[in-house]
Amino acid sequence: MPRIAEHPADPMFMNRWSPRAMSGEALTQAELSVLFEAARWAPSSINSQPWRFIYALADTPDFQTFYELLAEGNRVWCTRAGALLCIVAKTTFGNGIPMRTHAFDAGAAWMSLALQASRMSLVAHGMGGFDYDGARKQLNVPEDFAVMCMVALGKPGRPEDLPEKLQAREQPNDRMLAEKFTFAGRMPSA
Repeated sequence: MPRIAEHPADPMFMNRWSPRAMSGEALTQAELSVLFEAARWAPSSINSQPWRFIYALADTPDFQTFYELLAEGNRVWCTRAGALLCIVAKTTFGNGIPMRTHAFDAGAAWMSLALQASRMSLVAHGMGGFDYDGARKQLNVPEDFAVMCMVALGKPGRPEDLPEKLQAREQPNDRMLAEKFTFAGRMPSA
């Protein structure tokens, strides 16, 4: 189903979606470097850049560690990912004061990476279904960082290679209209 904007937003936003079908081919370090460069330029509060990306390429020993952190529902389709990454964000400034925008800023970096992946015709699928505590331990994430999400990256694959129950979902979905999440002046009473 083609996504259709109600207002003239750049088509890159409608073209980006989160497929699950991947070829199983490992991404190259050069491809990852381009994705990370896009994330580098994301906006952040007082230029704090709290995001960090921990990754493992397919066909490397670390890939299995990342894969085992995933919830079973994500493992079933991530077997063919070209890379897995975990996004974490520093929760304090250098002086120890809490950084209230760490999640917001890390989300901006993730969106930059996701848009760049779409421009490169790569799959970038963010996931919340994984072992957060296990990720902290297995990936050596310090206590002053929040574990935010995991991402499967890869070259596009064939939907028919997915489990049958996921094949029907392998298409871009729609979004709620902007009028449902924008409010002039204040939010309405519940």
